[in-house]
Amino acid sequence: MTDRRSEIRNAYKQTGGHASFYDGMMTYSTFPGKAICRIVWNMDGDKNAAYLERALSGVPEGFAGKLLEVPVGTGVLTMPVYRSLPGADITCLDYSPDMMAAAQARAERMGIGNARFVQGDVGALPFDDGHFDVVLSLNGFHAFPDKEAAWRETCRVLRPGGTFCGCFYVQGGCARTDWFIKHLYQPKGFFTPPYETEASLKTRLSKLYAEVDVTCFEGIACFRCRKAAL
Repeated sequence: MTDRRSEIRNAYKQTGGHASFYDGMMTYSTFPGKAICRIVWNMDGDKNAAYLERALSGVPEGFAGKLLEVPVGTGVLTMPVYRSLPGADITCLDYSPDMMAAAQARAERMGIGNARFVQGDVGALPFDDGHFDVVLSLNGFHAFPDKEAAWRETCRVLRPGGTFCGCFYVQGGCARTDWFIKHLYQPKGFFTPPYETEASLKTRLSKLYAEVDVTCFEGIACFRCRKAAL
């Protein structure tokens, strides 16, 4: 795990020289990105690394099963992970063709040949019940317009005994972040209410999954859940 952690962090640092604003913020690798993390999210480099590591902890080292990531975004957070998992069967889904194209181009540059890219809606996933061993969702649920459908669908396509993990914004963890979400991110359409709190998220996940672990870093909740086995 230590070797993979170092590889992933180094990949994020290397992103800084050619990162878009979005990628620089997600990886804490550019001056503007670091400023947004500190001002909006009250996150320094250590906190940023810690929450990402926690959010990705449900994807084990050497994983060789079937994984769904939704939404994939630009792939900046996950392609360094997938590069270390050549035996995995990876499906990356996003509603935005532009985001998906950016992720696919990044995968090609990194020589990742075991990931396929699908445009689709998290509220109506085009996969059979119990198809995936791991479902990963990074920074998506706070933006999904139909969150109830997203919760149902991500659980439906996960096999019994499988892992659901990731992270997203929760209300009440950081007053500064809550202000920016309400007055900036939400009016611009980046985030869509209603939002979970740490307590409501634990309650919701406990109704869907057999084992639930939620850890909050300021206004970001990281979760790792196991679906009940048959």
